[in-house]
Amino acid sequence: MKDYEGFRGRIGRTLAESEPAWPERPHPTEGAPNVIVILFDDMGFSHLGCYGSTIDTPNIDRLAGQGLRFTNFHVTPVCSPTRAALLTGRNHHAVGMRSISNFNSGFPHMRGHISNHAATVAEVLRDKGYATFALGKWHLCPMADCSAAGPFDQWPLQRGFDRFYGFLDGETDQFHPELVYDNHWIEPPARPDEGYHLSEDLVDKAVEFVHDSVGVRPDRPFFMYLAFGATHAPHQAPEEFLAKYRGAFDEGWDVVRERWFERQKQLGVIPADTQLAPRNPGVEAWDDLSDNQKRLACRLQEAYAAFLDHTDVQIGRLMAALERLDLADDTMVVLLADNGASQEGGPFGVLHEMKFFNFLIETPDEAIHRIDEIGGPHSHSNYPWGWAQAGNAPFKWYKQNTHEGGIHVPFIVRWPRGIEARGEIRDQFHHVNDVVPTIYEILGIEPPSTYRGLEQMPVTGVSMRYTFDAREAPTRKSIQYYEMHGHRAIYADGWKAVTRHTPGVSFDDDVWELYDLRRDRSEVNDLAATEPDRLRRMIELWWEEAEREGVLPLDDRGLELMGVPFADRSAHPLSRTYVYRPPMSPMPAQASAMIGGRSWDLDADVRLSEGQGGVIYASGTENSGLAVFVDEGRLVFDYNLFGEHHIVESNRQLDSGAHRLSVRFRREGKTGEVVLLIDDQPCGSLNLPFVMRTMSSVGPSVGYDHGSPVALAYADRRDGFPFEGDLERLEIRLVSPKHDADVARAEARAAMGRQ
Repeated sequence: MKDYEGFRGRIGRTLAESEPAWPERPHPTEGAPNVIVILFDDMGFSHLGCYGSTIDTPNIDRLAGQGLRFTNFHVTPVCSPTRAALLTGRNHHAVGMRSISNFNSGFPHMRGHISNHAATVAEVLRDKGYATFALGKWHLCPMADCSAAGPFDQWPLQRGFDRFYGFLDGETDQFHPELVYDNHWIEPPARPDEGYHLSEDLVDKAVEFVHDSVGVRPDRPFFMYLAFGATHAPHQAPEEFLAKYRGAFDEGWDVVRERWFERQKQLGVIPADTQLAPRNPGVEAWDDLSDNQKRLACRLQEAYAAFLDHTDVQIGRLMAALERLDLADDTMVVLLADNGASQEGGPFGVLHEMKFFNFLIETPDEAIHRIDEIGGPHSHSNYPWGWAQAGNAPFKWYKQNTHEGGIHVPFIVRWPRGIEARGEIRDQFHHVNDVVPTIYEILGIEPPSTYRGLEQMPVTGVSMRYTFDAREAPTRKSIQYYEMHGHRAIYADGWKAVTRHTPGVSFDDDVWELYDLRRDRSEVNDLAATEPDRLRRMIELWWEEAEREGVLPLDDRGLELMGVPFADRSAHPLSRTYVYRPPMSPMPAQASAMIGGRSWDLDADVRLSEGQGGVIYASGTENSGLAVFVDEGRLVFDYNLFGEHHIVESNRQLDSGAHRLSVRFRREGKTGEVVLLIDDQPCGSLNLPFVMRTMSSVGPSVGYDHGSPVALAYADRRDGFPFEGDLERLEIRLVSPKHDADVARAEARAAMGRQ
């Protein structure tokens, strides 16, 4: 027969006349280290103790003390693009990730996933014989493809990872997460009243994956990508960590930011002559705030600090596990953040972050009544701009922006067997796309020119390996562009041109600033007026890089792109009619009927016996969402508007037998009307003061309520109140008048303009 595998032995008529041979499996070079990349979410440059803050991060500080701290390291302004660059060694536009993976604009730079022409480091290392594990946040797959129906081609296991345990969307509830194990959805292994928290669960699984691998194949090194949900909202931590920080920030953000800034200079993570940037517009002086503003702001910052501190403890647990296995010194640990501190809490902070995405300002006087819930399972909080800027000290602006506050983050490398220096600082300019080339150089790997038959984009990052043993070596990274929703910047040989864009304004009218970062790390002294020729050349260079890296067309749309998935028919039929039959796994919101901000109809064909009830359909969490269920013989609709429950129940009882149970939901501008029907006969109605466009980061479930309970009626149940009769068929039809889309677009542009 034809030899398909390239057999290198000899085959005769008998065994005696033949010579066996075995194909060699790929194996890394002798001494190749394990590699762990630890990624934080929405963490500013000054948030770690070893970068200036007073938040306790002893385990991370220990990593820095045993390795290197980089003080001039940069990322993209938001999460998915940074992750795409981090895992490929290319720029984010080039690989199809202009913004978050929830969007697909129809252009090559925004496909919602990493291009297959850009193999991930996990794909490359797995082919070289590494075991590969991913844990935590993925956010590199179109969310319409993240249900149990797939397709799975952009899930972690299909992009190079042998094992995965985590969540696929941009955020999740830390006490009630939407969990995926390898290629399937699962329920969390415990509940918050049993001590569950996602960060602990992730490290438990990380240690298990390592034990599974090295216990059987100790010769095989591993690559681990550990992307915590911390410190993205919701800021949630166990009670003992929340209690630890009570009163820790009562002096306010002006005093704390100044203190952290002074510590940064003492630690040497910023030049001694760095100036502290002035307060961003919208950040008030602490002394000018009302008592309620101060109380709320402090409690929100305490929750953030507790979340970070708790995550640091989990990193300590992971390192202790490696030490028990005698692997710590042979493991290169890289730790960084995906962007700067977030502005998504607004000027006051929010008890429910989803209010930000609904363009609602929650005043401190409103939120203060539930202040004790902050940080626990009953809140979805995010802190105000003042604390975000403190976390970005000494810089200005935030996540989403291309000023230093959005893109300048901590970066730590620890590798005892490969780096002689201990506790030193490196100040060379580098970018997140330089991490993979560094790994490749250390392992002696040449990235493939083709992968699975596809031509590969060149790896454009610059290895940082040269900095490890050469503190004063000049940087080898001379140019890096930035762009996010129209915000733009270009770095070239120590200079930076940057502009902050207002959606809807012509890009030609953007006002560019110019800074000499060698002398002005915090972008305080704008030289645009005194160096017009240099600024003009820098802007021209930005356009050249934009052409080369696939940045164009410039696109300043943001949240309004959430509606574009209807152009992809795979998860969203042209009829906008969705039919579900339980049992079903939970669904991400973008893979299901997208009812937020729209009018819709729901019909459920059920069969009930006397006394039976349960959830027909639920979407969201105890913090925000909606639920349709039967309780005590009546059809009930609960619209959980950020903890304010608007409830209607049928005015007649259900008898035993088959019924059609229906909801008619109509949006009228910002308000809404709900009508309940039993067997097509109206039986209850409700007027809603506000219709949520974005209800929750947790999607719907059919036949039970996944995660924390949306409705009050079954809030004390632990089982999701599964439907006890027969739920034969559930149909949801979207009814979206044209003006709904126009209203949503106008709201989104107005909100982006306020940022």
